Amino acid sequence: MPNTLSAFQIARESEGYLLTLTSDDGERLEVIASFEQLDLISEEISRQLDRDEENELGMDEESGGA
Repeated sequence: MPNTLSAFQIARESEGYLLTLTSDDGERLEVIASFEQLDLISEEISRQLDRDEENELGMDEESGGA
């Protein structure tokens, strides 16, 4: 079963960006990502959230509720 994300940080480093993800049990994952990689991650998050929002709005309209 996957861990639940409890915190994250992004810090500029000489090699790129240091991403630190912390799970609810305190486990930490640190990775270095380039600007381009962060940009792709950002775009994919936006796409997913837009799809989820459209699905939610579509479901509300179909059910007649808000």
